[in-house]
Amino acid sequence: MHNFWPSSGFSPLQRNPRGWLLPTDDYLRHFLARPELMPVPESCQAERDLHAALTNSPSLPVAPARLQALADEDARSSYRHFLAFRDGLLAAGTLEAYYLGLFARDGTGVITIPPLFIDLLAQAIVHNLLHESGDAYEVRAGEMLFRPQRISTQDGQVLSGDREVIDMFNETGGLGDFGRFLADAKAPLRTVSLQVLGEANAPDYWRQADRHAFLLDLTHEVSTGLSHGLVLKMTRARSGLKALAGVLQKWVRHFLGIGVVIRPLQKIDDEAWRWHLGLDTEATALLNDLYEGRDVAAQRLSRLVSLFRLDFEDSREMRADVAGKPVYLGLMMNAEGVLRIKPQNLLVNLPLRAWMQ
Repeated sequence: MHNFWPSSGFSPLQRNPRGWLLPTDDYLRHFLARPELMPVPESCQAERDLHAALTNSPSLPVAPARLQALADEDARSSYRHFLAFRDGLLAAGTLEAYYLGLFARDGTGVITIPPLFIDLLAQAIVHNLLHESGDAYEVRAGEMLFRPQRISTQDGQVLSGDREVIDMFNETGGLGDFGRFLADAKAPLRTVSLQVLGEANAPDYWRQADRHAFLLDLTHEVSTGLSHGLVLKMTRARSGLKALAGVLQKWVRHFLGIGVVIRPLQKIDDEAWRWHLGLDTEATALLNDLYEGRDVAAQRLSRLVSLFRLDFEDSREMRADVAGKPVYLGLMMNAEGVLRIKPQNLLVNLPLRAWMQ
């Protein structure tokens, strides 16, 4: 078992018999230790006292008057968000139940917490799914469920890199605050090349995983020109898309208790196309337009990273009107080349026969 993603807060969590994660005081302390809540030199004494009290007893009730006593409005807002998150999580009983409650299939879900908290929930849950994995490709693909990616394409190769890491390297040469100082001083920055995850460097992933510094190759098919105008297409055995599909399969089974098979797909060629869902906002809109037969600009279509086909292992788990039919999935970057997967879409929009809790 590899110890990856220390920032996920997974270590202090416990599992119930279903394998869902039970929140603990140490898990809540993990949030209190984040920079959004840690006191700074300018913090007032009331803020310092509140942070110390919650660190000592994370489930401590906090009266509105105590929050109002904080001098800094940003600090008051941060603590309101944390307390809403904490109270909702403890009431739900597990991370998974709370996550599902945020995205209820019946439309009753109300999101009252910042996106950061949702990403941190997803990170801990994905860590739970993959905690025994020894496959660096699978774990790197798992990062895509909670960290935005920058997508680059060159010579037919599609690479996914962590947006925060890439932006940092672009701004500071990978040197952090010191790099910003050099940049402000107009000093030359070192050139840093991010590594594409491969068989040779996969062992290094486990030593640097929390830096999210490896690019994932999402190229699924490789075309080779042959003589007489023939083209040979080969599917890559270690495709990042294949690894991502495997993680999404585990995600569905973990939450919904049903088995699905997800495979990367080059195009949808199905006159009986009945159901689809986007794995992100851009793909949702694109698939809706394609399904309705609307014209789609080539430039917009070029931002489609991949399609997938999802099949239920047991069609009896599907709605009767689409039982046995495939579900098509889309993955797409925005106009700035950023891909932000919304894994909750798989939980909310699958054509299930009945909702299972």
